[in-house]
Amino acid sequence: MDTQELFAALQMLSKERSIPIDALYAALEKAIITAVKKDYKEREEREDFVFCHINGEDETMRVYLRKNVVSEILDDATDILPEQAQKYKENAKLGDIIEIDVEPRGLSRVVADKVKHVLRSGLREAENGIILDKFAQILGQILTVRVARIDHTTGDAFVELGKTEEILPRSAQLPEENFREGDLIKIYVADVKSQERGKPRPVLSRKDPGLVRRLFELEVPEIGDGTVILKDVSREAGVRTKVSVYSDDEVVDPVGACIGSRSQRIGRITDTLAGERIDIIRYSEDLAEYISAALSPAEVIRVEVDEAAHATRVIVPDNQLSLAIGNKGQNVRLAAKLTGWKIDLASETDEKGPIIDLSKEL
Repeated sequence: MDTQELFAALQMLSKERSIPIDALYAALEKAIITAVKKDYKEREEREDFVFCHINGEDETMRVYLRKNVVSEILDDATDILPEQAQKYKENAKLGDIIEIDVEPRGLSRVVADKVKHVLRSGLREAENGIILDKFAQILGQILTVRVARIDHTTGDAFVELGKTEEILPRSAQLPEENFREGDLIKIYVADVKSQERGKPRPVLSRKDPGLVRRLFELEVPEIGDGTVILKDVSREAGVRTKVSVYSDDEVVDPVGACIGSRSQRIGRITDTLAGERIDIIRYSEDLAEYISAALSPAEVIRVEVDEAAHATRVIVPDNQLSLAIGNKGQNVRLAAKLTGWKIDLASETDEKGPIIDLSKEL
């Protein structure tokens, strides 16, 4: 294949694979450099003596070695004597740097095969780079997707994302959810994973706390425009979530803004989350006040703070203890995750020791 045929093939490949032509040129340059370096096995890791430049506008390609003109050769990959250098550059002298062209047509069949191999690898990298860029644009976003099919053995759902099907694992679905083919659901793009072999894949989830955060940003205009700040989210997906909010605008009620008129805003969010209970907490810089609010709906008598241990001891009325703890410790556990502080609970008449210790959960 001559140079003209090569550029025509690259243009065709660019259109067929929807890969920018510059990415193909970069892949080919890398392939040729790698192939030429194979003739210098002990120096393959070096990047300072083999160069390749492809000019797409002129459809020209140049491969060359860069060598230092020296009086004594210490490395034949990078050094050349003056009399040898003068074959490539007239009047070459000590200290000069010369460039010696390597004709691509002169590459051996073995080297050419290596170029093809590395170029294929480069194409995969280029394609994967495009996929990564595409997924990066939706990272941290909520998407409405159609369920294409269900694996009834594993419970995994496969959803339509553009022209491909991506997996929403059973482990990333809410506990009581049972999707059917054709269902329209909202999913959160939590991450993008680059696989050692194969194309990058998005990590889709309905359990990630980021889904709750983005739903509030979409449903509550005051959060979207920055009037209300969503501070923290702690979630036990499918069951209960606590969200803390605040506003610097004294006129704005951040909790009321999130609930909305007739609870319409919070209602739409809980509907999207299959009825998951959501507690909206008013954030405060005062730790005792914040922790008291985080333990709602339970009432709090006193909060004792141990800064050194990053822990708090919370005293509640006797008849509020079970409410503060919650079902299987859920309320106090979520409050601890929300505030980032260890919380020990004790009743008003029994303050000798903590009733529940969340240090392991944190």
